[in-house]
Amino acid sequence: MITPESFHPEVPRTEYMNVFGAKIRYSDTGKGRVIVLLHGFLESLEVWYGNGFAQELAKHYRIISIDLPGHGKSECVGYVHRMERMAKVVKHVMDELGLRRYTLVGHSMGGYVALAFAEKYSENVTGLCLFHSTAYADSEAKRIDRERAIRLVKKAPLKYTNALVTNLFALANVRYMQEQIRWLRRMASKTKVQGVVACLEGMKIRKDRTTVIRYAAFPVMIIAGTRDNILPHESLVQLAQINPEIKLVTMEKTGHLGFIESREVALKKVRAFAGHTFRIKQSGD
Repeated sequence: MITPESFHPEVPRTEYMNVFGAKIRYSDTGKGRVIVLLHGFLESLEVWYGNGFAQELAKHYRIISIDLPGHGKSECVGYVHRMERMAKVVKHVMDELGLRRYTLVGHSMGGYVALAFAEKYSENVTGLCLFHSTAYADSEAKRIDRERAIRLVKKAPLKYTNALVTNLFALANVRYMQEQIRWLRRMASKTKVQGVVACLEGMKIRKDRTTVIRYAAFPVMIIAGTRDNILPHESLVQLAQINPEIKLVTMEKTGHLGFIESREVALKKVRAFAGHTFRIKQSGD
């Protein structure tokens, strides 16, 4: 567990790129084989750096982190951020950087974007990690929840973001991670209402992409928390069963933020997975 004393948020050096007429922010650290980190809803690329997660990965790999449209300091690319549209933004950034093959690690909404990317640009993908994320589409009940969230965001955005951030942590971890919660609330509060609504609309209408991982020609890993309030552990266990080649990682006593709540375990699993994906790539050269 990460204690408040060991938590020192860091802002990486970032650059900007124009994509579809919008300013998109990204960071580029480390050297070697490439891992792309895609943050979740109401987060920004800083979320990977707050406790040194990305910095540790950058000791072994080249890490590209991107502020998804409408989040962090990236501008919106429309009034509805479809996962396919955001995947095109990621592809544009990677192409402009001259990068052809990489492993995608997507947290929550970032996983939805990674799935859309893998569906359309599979030739660029060496591996896919769904970090507290799913390939299932929203249920009807979940779509109704998102409609309710959109109404609340338009009326009282801080009330919505503050409640959601706390719910990302396992209940047992909340009392120990007040500093992290305050930090994430500040991050979420900087997300403009248009960006929040655009992504809620996009997640609500995203399609089922179980076929992407069922027939994937690249390694797939799913990371699930046993105390995740957003995506129940059981649903991700079920998802992993659609393909015997999928690696399922269960993180005990962890909610929806495994790279913060259980950093060392998450680092070990992601490093090992990345090494596996790149060894496979090398053997196929």
